[in-house]
Amino acid sequence: MTLENDFITCSEKVKNLKKRPSNDELLELYALFKQAKEGDVQGKRPGMLDLKGRAKYDTWAKFKGMESQKAMESYVALVKNLQEIYG
Repeated sequence: MTLENDFITCSEKVKNLKKRPSNDELLELYALFKQAKEGDVQGKRPGMLDLKGRAKYDTWAKFKGMESQKAMESYVALVKNLQEIYG
């Protein structure tokens, strides 16, 4: 299976975990997915009142400069780890 196929498969599997991952794990999943698909974070950082948007932006920004392939590999590894923890 190619990395791209594994990435797509994991993006579906993560939706079927028996237990919801922590907020930090969800943010990391979001950021790695976005980095893999869209590259570095774009636009302005959301304001102080948009806590959710700001957290997503900040987490995605941590992966700035990471290549798409590396982001996919990290995403797949994280999903597999979460599957072991949450089923």
